[in-house]
Amino acid sequence: MQNSLPPRRREKQTSPSHPRPPAAGFRRGKMVVGLINANPVIYEKKERRIRQAPETTDENAAEPIDQLEIFDHIRDIKDPEHPYSLEELNVVTEDSIEISDEHSHVRVTFTPTVEHCSMATVIGLCLRVKLMRSLPPRYKVDIRVAPGSHATETAVNKQLNDKERVAAALENPNLLDIVEECLSPTFA
Repeated sequence: MQNSLPPRRREKQTSPSHPRPPAAGFRRGKMVVGLINANPVIYEKKERRIRQAPETTDENAAEPIDQLEIFDHIRDIKDPEHPYSLEELNVVTEDSIEISDEHSHVRVTFTPTVEHCSMATVIGLCLRVKLMRSLPPRYKVDIRVAPGSHATETAVNKQLNDKERVAAALENPNLLDIVEECLSPTFA
């Protein structure tokens, strides 16, 4: 006995006892997020140092930017997984910042809390966005994962320093919401 359905219709049928599984990482329309590092080590925040006022009073003179100023811009960025700042998790330190004011170049090297951190690219994106918003446009910003601190270090570094990938990431409204949340000020 032959089936009366044309072949095309048979291909589209699914068995009600075997529903299609949800897309990986999603359940009931929401992203399933598990903590990669459920118990991170918390470090004490350094005391904020007061910066000296510039000696010149020329409004048009370029004010030099130093390591401390860059650190002050990024120290309070919140971790995407935890209610702590990147400074409290020791992801960024003042020593992890290199700056050449003469060459208008800044490099921030950050250390994820675990070597398989799935949020490394989000943290790097937050660092990049914060510095893009805080520094004069003449600065070139490099964001790097500390050597040996992440399982996919090369891929993360490539992604964080590719202008097209960064622009595409910032066009994603869900990712942009996460970045904005990480950059929002805390009043603690």
